Amino acid sequence: MMTTSSNMSKGKKKSGTVKKLSTQVVPVIGMSMVVEAELVAMMQRLGIVRSESYNKLGSVSHWGLDWRKAYPEVRSLRTPESLGLPSKLMEWTVNDVAKSISAQQAACIEALGKILHKRFPGKENKKRRNQCYKQLSSPSFIDDPFLHRIVRKQFQRGHSRIKNQIVYQQNGYSCQRISRHTYQLELAGLRRGKRNRILVRSNRKITGQIRLIYNLQLQRFEIHFLVDHGTINNPTECRFVGVDKGYTEVFYDSDGRAHGLGLGKLATNKSDRIVKKNRNRGQLWALHRKLEKIDPAKSARILENNLSRKTENRRLRKDQAVILAVIGAASKSLFRGESLKVFAEDLTQPIKGFRQSKAMSRRLNTWMKGAIRDSLQKWANWTGSVVSEIQPSYTSQIDSVTGTLLGVRKGDSFTRFNGVVLQADYNAAKNILARGTDQEISRFMTRVEVQAVLLRRTARFLKGMDLSLIDAVELGWLDSKHSKTQAFKELLTGM
Repeated sequence: MMTTSSNMSKGKKKSGTVKKLSTQVVPVIGMSMVVEAELVAMMQRLGIVRSESYNKLGSVSHWGLDWRKAYPEVRSLRTPESLGLPSKLMEWTVNDVAKSISAQQAACIEALGKILHKRFPGKENKKRRNQCYKQLSSPSFIDDPFLHRIVRKQFQRGHSRIKNQIVYQQNGYSCQRISRHTYQLELAGLRRGKRNRILVRSNRKITGQIRLIYNLQLQRFEIHFLVDHGTINNPTECRFVGVDKGYTEVFYDSDGRAHGLGLGKLATNKSDRIVKKNRNRGQLWALHRKLEKIDPAKSARILENNLSRKTENRRLRKDQAVILAVIGAASKSLFRGESLKVFAEDLTQPIKGFRQSKAMSRRLNTWMKGAIRDSLQKWANWTGSVVSEIQPSYTSQIDSVTGTLLGVRKGDSFTRFNGVVLQADYNAAKNILARGTDQEISRFMTRVEVQAVLLRRTARFLKGMDLSLIDAVELGWLDSKHSKTQAFKELLTGM
């Protein structure tokens, strides 16, 4: 049976302070037509800079390039004078692109963790894996055929077609308060000494780096900037919590609490509404194409009045905002202002080899796993907590009391081998908590390796009851699918 020692309930980490940051979006409510024309022209020209910067810096030869050294590299290819741009505006855009490429490279290195652990498994190869990670942080990995090959396979060279934004640093604009919620910004323009004035609606003064974006969906200009909500002190010790991400609710934690219970209903209603709407639109499209030659005027009216996307896009944004609000409230409820060590499932990889109905697939596509992950990380940062992702295989199929595969999950219930019924999500959350401190199962192990470890534990548990794996299958305690694996057959041979 699994035991939970005192050092599992609390963990030590480095103390310090963390800034509580969030991005705020404020609309532009006033500008002259001359200013609007100039801003659009600047966006188009900076779009060329952004595109060429991605082409220049996005290759493997510029891997690990410091964003502060990116501008000279691009300037050798494209000068600001050739586009009629001030040097600073072009430099800020190039730096922004370089930071995005660095983030993409960091994501690639993280994704390679599973390949590295497969090539160099076990604790004995930890030093070799660390050496590989160190090589991957600089272009020196090119000299290693193995690392070069896996990077080439994983890394997708980025391209940019964005032509609707301008990045300004603090010295590129000034902000003055006009009224309670109205501020005037004077932005650097194409001519020296000539600034463009715009009015924005905001509840706080705009400072730091800003991003002026033309929102294509809402057909308006917006200012995006970071807001500092203060700092929080990181405690030296924190409590461990396991978190099961669900569809019916956002989270179920190992303390037995559910967070964000309305998620499944909202996501299902949204998905079903879209399907019904699109079926009706499909009939209208067929009628529109049929009438194009017979009655062009009616066909045009249908296209203009019944097949536009304005109303539907507005409804989608509203539905999305409601779901995001539920996810945010669930993350806030999970931490409750407490500093925690949270173990959560790593759901970044798509689920393969699992057949399901079209309706279920469609609903799971609205699950928003990425939004749940981002929200969890945001509130962890705001509370001085740490989120560690674990290998998710079989976490919902393990009996949290014994740590074995004996038991059956059906819906929201998990029935143990002795007939005791547990809440399935609560059971999974406790398994995730145990997986977070499991010395045998690492995050980058394959599903087959995890299954082999769990089968060995199940066999040891059954041996104490004078039973075998075959007996467990016959009694209905162990799913028969495990009997088809190589690990199962090897355990039977060893017995």
